[in-house]
Amino acid sequence: MFPIRDDNPAILVPYATIGLIALNVLAWVFVQGLGSQPALSQSICQFGLVAGDLLGTLPEGARFPVGPGASCVITPGGAWFTLFTSMFMHGGWLHIIGNMWFLWVFGNNVEDAMGHGRFVIFYLLCGLAAAALQIALSNSPAVPMVGASGAIGGVMGAYILLYPRVHVHMLLILGFFVTTVAVPAVLMLGYWFLLQLLGGFTAFGGRGGGVAFWAHVGGFAAGAVLVLAFRNEKLLRRHPYYGWKRRSPTRNWRRVP
Repeated sequence: MFPIRDDNPAILVPYATIGLIALNVLAWVFVQGLGSQPALSQSICQFGLVAGDLLGTLPEGARFPVGPGASCVITPGGAWFTLFTSMFMHGGWLHIIGNMWFLWVFGNNVEDAMGHGRFVIFYLLCGLAAAALQIALSNSPAVPMVGASGAIGGVMGAYILLYPRVHVHMLLILGFFVTTVAVPAVLMLGYWFLLQLLGGFTAFGGRGGGVAFWAHVGGFAAGAVLVLAFRNEKLLRRHPYYGWKRRSPTRNWRRVP
């Protein structure tokens, strides 16, 4: 299942969401060379987050793989800035397209609840929390972590508390059968979170790369907590679908003044 859109009107122009998407796209084009080699491998080496490098648990000169026939070398003084730069790096076309689409679908309404500046700080803090949990529970200290999905998980964690009754339209593909279905956000995002938990427990003990499930869990949980401090009640009073007590949204939303 893949979200197409939500029945949630945007109150503010989502400058911060658009800016974050633009930064990710610019990094993909100019730093990662649109996924071409050697730019992709070099960008992951320089800007990806490697737990063993950051914590100093890997010896200087140790190598770690970043792709077919490519590897990076550990240098002294783990690069702290990769905690931030890794949020704007991606591993492939599907990776960045999927992340940016999720950010666009859910980010604008979370930005509605916080304002532009608060939303950017919230987003970065969720990304840091995602990285922290992935580092704590991952068994692969030499595997680089890249992607915005941890921070976007935080956006989704905030969304489920802010707008639980809003319908999210999903693309449902079952073999040759393709249709759409609309479900409340609390069901769609709750289901997504349970999948990440299941994936994280299933991956325990593994040492290879793959999906950073614990980053998704950490970001989602951080977002659900941090939104309580970052939400702006004055902005939320303008929003017709905030909370459980507001009227149920229609299937086809219209922009409100």
